[in-house]
Amino acid sequence: MSAHRRRSRVAGRIARHALLVVSAAFALLPFVWMVSLSLKPPDEIFQPDFHLWPKTFHGVENYRVALTAAPMLRFLLNGVFVCAVIFALQLVICVPCAYALAKLRFRGRDTLFSAVLVGLLVPPQALAIPHFVLLYVFGLLDTYAALILPWIVSAFGIFLLRQFFRSIPDEIIHAARLDGLGEFEIIWRIMMPMSAPALAAFGIFSVVAHWNDLFWPLIAVRSEDISTPALGILLFRDDEAGQFLGPLMAGATIIVTPLLLAFLFAQRRFIDGLATTAMK
Repeated sequence: MSAHRRRSRVAGRIARHALLVVSAAFALLPFVWMVSLSLKPPDEIFQPDFHLWPKTFHGVENYRVALTAAPMLRFLLNGVFVCAVIFALQLVICVPCAYALAKLRFRGRDTLFSAVLVGLLVPPQALAIPHFVLLYVFGLLDTYAALILPWIVSAFGIFLLRQFFRSIPDEIIHAARLDGLGEFEIIWRIMMPMSAPALAAFGIFSVVAHWNDLFWPLIAVRSEDISTPALGILLFRDDEAGQFLGPLMAGATIIVTPLLLAFLFAQRRFIDGLATTAMK
């Protein structure tokens, strides 16, 4: 390899890494700002000059207020319960649908998959009014069911899992049928264990979306006892005085931390799931 080509490759590698560093810094800046504000007293938060580390450390007080001024632990438990139930019900519905679209041959399969693709294009906000009216008719507003039922069918989950199931060889399914397994047994005993990376990827997307969701809980829930983390954090808002901005940032940090830990724990499977799905 000539010296010119080596220099070109090194320059290209440096440029790619520089672009990644700049992109990562731009993405992390709001989180760094949030943590910084959660450690500052009110008088430093509104100063014209910004300091990453506070001159007077006020983090203990801000986090104490975030944990005691509102039932933060209750909000976190509500978020865990709602996200876990939504994800479990999504798997019960999406996995068989994705398996049928990927491995079964029947009339109208392509049409149904086209409907799934159309469902990906519909924003969830467009369905808010029909969902609200339906839950009102059945008397389910201001309950856990109101937070869970509108999201148990996920077009994205069906699409993602269908793409992953297509990468599994048909010979494995034929062998399972020869052994006497039914279609549902094949799904739960073969497809599910083999699809752990795709399930982890879908789980990350599902949990993040519903953990951070504020739009729908703000419409469907009024009781503080069943408020989700994103809805509960509004209790720290003070549009006039702003003296709760420090606790607000502390509460936001507490809410974001479980998501970061979950992503770091499932990072490898998350990347494997997306990479395998992208190949189909």
